[in-house]
Amino acid sequence: MSARIAMLWTRLRSRVGDAGQDRGDVPGWVLVTLMTAGIVMALWVVAEPELRSLLHHALHITGDPNR
Repeated sequence: MSARIAMLWTRLRSRVGDAGQDRGDVPGWVLVTLMTAGIVMALWVVAEPELRSLLHHALHITGDPNR
């Protein structure tokens, strides 16, 4: 019986040890998140004046648009 327990204990330790080494790619995901935020900010700087103008014209339309 103790041989089976020792074998199970060894298998359990090997699985837990492997799981502890698999931490994922956290720095990679942080880099992807920061790069995405940077791209959004850069696009916003370029598109902001046009978006502001579009919204301004859309809110200030008066009268019949077919004239």
